[in-house]
Amino acid sequence: MASSEVTSALKKLESSSTSQQDKLPGYNDLLEKIIATPDKAHLGSSLTAFIDSILGDNLGIVNARPLLKTAVEAIRSISDIDNKISAGNHALQTLEPRVVSFEEQDATIREVLADAYQENDEFLEAARMLQGIQLESSQRRISDDSKVKTWIRICRLFLEEDDTTSAETYLNRAKNLLYKVNDQELNLQFQLSQARILDARRNFIEASQVYHTFSFSTLLEESERLRALSSAVVCAILAPAGPQRSRNLAKLYKDERSPQMEEFGILEKMFLDRLLTSKEVAAFADKLAPHQLAETADGSTVLAKAVTEHNLLAASRLYNNIGIAELGLLLDLEPEKAEEYASRMLEQGRVTGHIDQINGMIFFDGRGGNGERVNTGYTNGAVRTELRGWDFKVQGITEEVERVSSMLQAQYPEFVAKAGA
Repeated sequence: MASSEVTSALKKLESSSTSQQDKLPGYNDLLEKIIATPDKAHLGSSLTAFIDSILGDNLGIVNARPLLKTAVEAIRSISDIDNKISAGNHALQTLEPRVVSFEEQDATIREVLADAYQENDEFLEAARMLQGIQLESSQRRISDDSKVKTWIRICRLFLEEDDTTSAETYLNRAKNLLYKVNDQELNLQFQLSQARILDARRNFIEASQVYHTFSFSTLLEESERLRALSSAVVCAILAPAGPQRSRNLAKLYKDERSPQMEEFGILEKMFLDRLLTSKEVAAFADKLAPHQLAETADGSTVLAKAVTEHNLLAASRLYNNIGIAELGLLLDLEPEKAEEYASRMLEQGRVTGHIDQINGMIFFDGRGGNGERVNTGYTNGAVRTELRGWDFKVQGITEEVERVSSMLQAQYPEFVAKAGA
């Protein structure tokens, strides 16, 4: 409740028969006293009573605007979060019927409340406050930088609550204006938000690439760059095994900063196509976020699926052929499940070879997949292999013919000219 001194001063101003213009100095003096008072316990309630008074019929819109602006800044200075939120929400409710006339003050109050909610770890409430800001207004000019900054902040707040759908909506709004923004910090925040959304949606290859690019920014502190690199490594490890992931792992492994990462051991094993042990996987799992340990459609976790596919790829480098039952033991899976993983990776072109279901064997050709979808039947796979070998031989012969022709041209130009004629 407002102090008795403030209450009586407001009643005196409201009941005065003087003009609105003449009341203005009195309201200014009172606001200065409210802000300067050492009794901070009543600051929020005194400001609330003051805002109610100036938004009534005592002052016109023109006179009320600067007073309201100062009062809102005073609300920002309230140290107690709950009192700040209470005063800010009351001010918003009082402004609601006349918000068109006080858009700038309404936006400032919402920003103050968003800061308070965020400090209280109430990220959804903070996002909702910022969503209420009118960014496409005919009453005031709002710069592209301000719009992008607000949208990216809303996006990041939704990401704190793992609401990637809402976050992506605001990231896309920012994306449409980002080319007009020269603020490098905003561009970095956009990249980080984009990486986090890709990560949350399990698009780990693209997320890793964005995180890796982000890790080179000189605007970030060294610790932040290393954290981004660590996220890039984690996403690369969780990505589906195949040529694209192998290229990404190579870039990260060759990064001179990578040996500083805790994940470097598992990164090195994956890059060198070595089998991963359950102990290594369990230690790595302790550092992952909940969405990175979520179950996939087949009942396995994201990490378990990534490790299984990697170990299968590593096995294709070690063995020319292996029994389906033995592959199951190697991958710690039932034979039927191991065959399902192998057939899917063969069909998607992430591993090359074929399956002999009659004899329960899997044959690898040792070259690794190129990412092209193929038919995994024995006959078709064998024909494709023979055709590739034939193509290489034909290419070699044509190159030799070209080389001999060039030598003749250099040593016996007259003979070649006559032969050509």
